[in-house]
Amino acid sequence: MKVLLINGSPNEHGCTYTALSEIAHTLMKYEIDTEVLYLGKKPIAGCIACKKCKETGKCTINDKVNEVMADIDNIDAIIVGSPVYYAGAAGQLTSFLDRLFYSGGSRMAGKLGASVISCRRGGATAAFDQLNKYFAISSMPIVSSQYWNMVHGNTPDEVRKDQEGLQTMRTLGENMAWLLKCIEAGKKAGISLPTYEPKIHTNFIR
Repeated sequence: MKVLLINGSPNEHGCTYTALSEIAHTLMKYEIDTEVLYLGKKPIAGCIACKKCKETGKCTINDKVNEVMADIDNIDAIIVGSPVYYAGAAGQLTSFLDRLFYSGGSRMAGKLGASVISCRRGGATAAFDQLNKYFAISSMPIVSSQYWNMVHGNTPDEVRKDQEGLQTMRTLGENMAWLLKCIEAGKKAGISLPTYEPKIHTNFIR
């Protein structure tokens, strides 16, 4: 089993990384493989609505989105971490996720998803809701914790003092490990993924 943790902060080892690391340590306790993907500081292009991915199965912009898609069938869960910018997720992260989930399509279904937010003071719940929508539209079960998945602090040292926030991260890791093991046991018992109807698209203006 493998969990991909996406660090959407421009600071590679900042507050978001500190939260993700707490989860990763919990998952590794259960011998679940983890990989932290740092998106970097360079701009990431947003979706240009060319729809080429529907023909080729990959994004026409060849960057880390396609690197993840090349390994997506080996990934069982995705955890997305972001700092709060104006009560929302980081811009380069949302550009990355727009293209990843649009080009990924049905290949995301059945994987577990969770989002993690780091903030100095406020805006965390709005950013949390924003990121969870990627999972909710993709038939991905969303993993919860004992509180909304957020840590508070302006530096990694301050985040480490947020004992409730760090415990929330560990509980998230425990819940994700448990669900991954349940899914694995179900597969061994012959329980397959749901069978979905062909998608229906209804436009509101005709």
